[in-house]
Amino acid sequence: MSKLQLATVFSGIGAIEFALKRLKIDYDIVFACDNGEREIEYDYDKEMENIHNLNSIDAKKIYVDGLYLNKTRKTNFVQKSYLANYPECPENRFFQDIRLLDGTDFRGKVDLFVGGSPCQSFSSVGFQQGLDDARGTLFFEYARLISEIKPKVFIYENVRGLFNHDNGNTWEVIKGIFNNLGYHISYDVLNAIDFGVPQNRRRLFVVGTLEDSCFDLTKLQKKELSFKMQDFLIENCDYGYFKNINGMISIEEKKGVCPEKYILTPKLYNYVMKGGTKSFYQKPVIDLPVARTLLKTMGNRHRAGVDNYVTVNGMVRMLTEREAHRLMGFTDDYMIVVSRCQAYKQAGNSIVVDVLIAIINELIKYKLM
Repeated sequence: MSKLQLATVFSGIGAIEFALKRLKIDYDIVFACDNGEREIEYDYDKEMENIHNLNSIDAKKIYVDGLYLNKTRKTNFVQKSYLANYPECPENRFFQDIRLLDGTDFRGKVDLFVGGSPCQSFSSVGFQQGLDDARGTLFFEYARLISEIKPKVFIYENVRGLFNHDNGNTWEVIKGIFNNLGYHISYDVLNAIDFGVPQNRRRLFVVGTLEDSCFDLTKLQKKELSFKMQDFLIENCDYGYFKNINGMISIEEKKGVCPEKYILTPKLYNYVMKGGTKSFYQKPVIDLPVARTLLKTMGNRHRAGVDNYVTVNGMVRMLTEREAHRLMGFTDDYMIVVSRCQAYKQAGNSIVVDVLIAIINELIKYKLM
């Protein structure tokens, strides 16, 4: 079987790449794209005209890289993590900006296209003018690339609230656009706990296929949850013993020691357990067997992440960045090469690997991959 040709946008730390790795599916990375949350200002029409006047993919990438270099000093930490873990991605195929990415360069070269986009309202009346209804949004850019690349299959991920966003109009536009691009779509809200990971994380997934088939995302094979969040802790599974066997998480009971820097001081403990202010109060609950949705801000040690604090040996602590990655389905062979703050942010922004594994297995079952 020939290698799967993969392309991603909003690539993050490579959840789909890691899913393929865990399944031992051979693939090539056609391109990845993520700006690492570095926002710059530019004249879109002018820059797109400049890019279209260039005659090679490399020239276009060099131009956009230079644009970012001139307008921001911030480091793309996502790119740093991605290239460290997926050396099969040539550095000249990691792009900075989805808006300035010319999909026509990759038409017919991609089997699987994966990504998401921030949820934005782009119509108060529903689907009327195809892509024009979404113009000016990042979803437009995702859909534009589908229309330019024409991948065999795409996987789109977003927050479950997208169904009700803008009174349901946003979702109606998205469905209409995907259908108008010639794809048969299947969609469902999937929860990580139904696929082996002890985290309540519900996300909308849409799978589009050029080929008509009986593929149905609502019929994914779910599994009974066999782990608790505590099983993922360093004290119960030391670093290097959280592994992948035949696409399944494997935990070896090897005791480890969590560094003291993750343990809450009495002063910090009292702060985070207060539960809010007079105008908003919510009693914190810790030591949950199933984690609540991991947030990209979980490294800030504030009340937003307190529900995922744990008590070990009589002391309350936050999750380590390694444990956060485990709860997203990244086994310990994933290398964390950025700061603690960036590592938490990248884990919280990711897609759960095990959910993607279930989707991939279903696509293979229907011979769509």
